[in-house]
Amino acid sequence: MRKKIMVVDDDPIIRKYLMNVFNDNGYEACGAASGPEASEILEREMPDLITLDLEMPDEWGPRFYRRMTKNPAFANIPVIVISGMQSRHLSINKAIAYLDKPFDPEKLIGIIKNTIG
Repeated sequence: MRKKIMVVDDDPIIRKYLMNVFNDNGYEACGAASGPEASEILEREMPDLITLDLEMPDEWGPRFYRRMTKNPAFANIPVIVISGMQSRHLSINKAIAYLDKPFDPEKLIGIIKNTIG
């Protein structure tokens, strides 16, 4: 069974690009445009890893992350922060990686392979 990655980003171009990169590298991908939408998809899809933008309408990434980790079923899902925001490394202290936008897709895939296979 393929590992599943959820992309949470309000930019539809970035979201689709990431999902294509993951699919092309043997992963299953799903996407959400906001924190509230990500919460719904999280329960339905149970991803193995999440890429998370920080600045989004409706709910910023750190708030979604805090809500997600309060649920024991989701608390240990690895998160990679992908953001153009300054000080992104301070936003989610348990993220496994922090990548700038624009990011290197090969570096991202390398981090994912080292994390979930």
